[in-house]
Amino acid sequence: MRNQTQRKVEFGDFQTPISLAREICSLIARTGFRPASILEPTCGTGSFLKASLETFPNVSRVLGFEINPQYVAQAKQAVAHAFPHASTEVYQADFFFTNWSEIVESLPKPILVIGNPPWVTNTALSMLGSSNVPTKSNLDNLRGIDALTGKSNFDISEWMIRKNIEWLNGKNGMLAMLCKTTVARKVLLYAWQNGLRIESASLYLLDAQKYFGASVDACLLFVRSEPNGNSKECRVFYSIHAHHPDSTFGLQDGMLVADVKSYQKWKDLRGNGFRGWRSGIKHDCSKVFELNVESGKFVNGLGEFVELEPDVLFPLLKSSDLAAHRKPRRWMIVPQRTMSDDPSHLRSDAPKTWHYLTEHAHLLDKRKSSIYKNRPPFSVFGVGPYTFAPWKVAISGLYKKLEFVQVPPFRGRPVVLDDTCYFFSCASEEECDFLYELVMSDPARAFWSAFIFWDAKRPITAQLLNLLDLIALARVLGKEGKIAQTLAERQLVAYTEEAYQRLLFREEAAE
Repeated sequence: MRNQTQRKVEFGDFQTPISLAREICSLIARTGFRPASILEPTCGTGSFLKASLETFPNVSRVLGFEINPQYVAQAKQAVAHAFPHASTEVYQADFFFTNWSEIVESLPKPILVIGNPPWVTNTALSMLGSSNVPTKSNLDNLRGIDALTGKSNFDISEWMIRKNIEWLNGKNGMLAMLCKTTVARKVLLYAWQNGLRIESASLYLLDAQKYFGASVDACLLFVRSEPNGNSKECRVFYSIHAHHPDSTFGLQDGMLVADVKSYQKWKDLRGNGFRGWRSGIKHDCSKVFELNVESGKFVNGLGEFVELEPDVLFPLLKSSDLAAHRKPRRWMIVPQRTMSDDPSHLRSDAPKTWHYLTEHAHLLDKRKSSIYKNRPPFSVFGVGPYTFAPWKVAISGLYKKLEFVQVPPFRGRPVVLDDTCYFFSCASEEECDFLYELVMSDPARAFWSAFIFWDAKRPITAQLLNLLDLIALARVLGKEGKIAQTLAERQLVAYTEEAYQRLLFREEAAE
């Protein structure tokens, strides 16, 4: 039998303290919303049911559902003891196999859908061998590299809250859900993009450590639905006690932006189809591909001294190096110059390196990412002409600040970056200096900041960086000229290698 800890993990079991449930219901009442019925699809031990009845004693009907039979018994007892005459029903039910449409249609309006759905991902459940998952594991039918590299891993609560909002679509109702802030944004984006009838939305940040002992960015999400609702913005409050919003995010020009006001101010700097910013090299085997220097000799991650041809070795910077403004301390073996290269050329061009990689093939064959499937042995990703540019402007994708770094050659070799970094290639020091001045300017940082949700796992991405039109920025700064034009043209270059790399990802996704 599975132990209690595993069961709590499987069901994302963070029971809502009654004090928090009462504060939330009080906040709902302050908005002026008065429900005729209340539905909690994952009611746990009944905190929200009890708090709802305390706050809205004249409600016509209250329904609670819960998969855990012990919690069902506790919820029934808690409600019956405090409200013996209330019209409350609590049932044991599995969210994924319940006919919610029929239930919702039977409820008097307005409807309050309230709760705290499980805080767990489908991948975590799969690792536990759980069957407590929705039938589709790729929530947005992602294809290619997005699905292969993990974007199809989603929070179960996201799937549930999407369904909650769909139930209320076109009806007079309110959704009040505790969830991760990332989940709240994804749910709202889904609703906005699919034209669901939302009158207003608000997000109240929550101290999850205080209430649940969980180190996650959490919030209370309010969504007010109306038959004619058409809002695509969400106000953000820094606590459930705040009376005024601190910012507003929303869907603008087809994109999710973190600060609507700032985006409106700087949106003329936005471009489309740019690809000048790129991620570093992805290899997924640092013990083999990354080397340190000890006593003038190269040492791999296994503690082995190695001697390789200089042509395949490049100084390496990682996110932590960029953040600390360090010079390269490691070197990377780069077996390809383009994505279409077959590393087997090393057999004749760099026999020492070929022998070294062959000796460690058992480790390279264990790389888990699907992108290596059916590719030539020892392949890496994220390489092209841009990789070997002598100068670069780079930024960490992991550290939560817009801080760029100029990357010059090191010991006569171009510096490469790993896949936690993003960079723009420059042909000269003059270009690098000019680009650095552009991206560190106030308009550039304000433009990017309008899109950034700093609580995201990787708030800075190549997609984000490539939104900025460098020639438009240079124009705003009064710095138009030959170098600005050259950099702008580089934003538009569609490397054949990039198209080839996308093709590989599509092939693998289809298999």
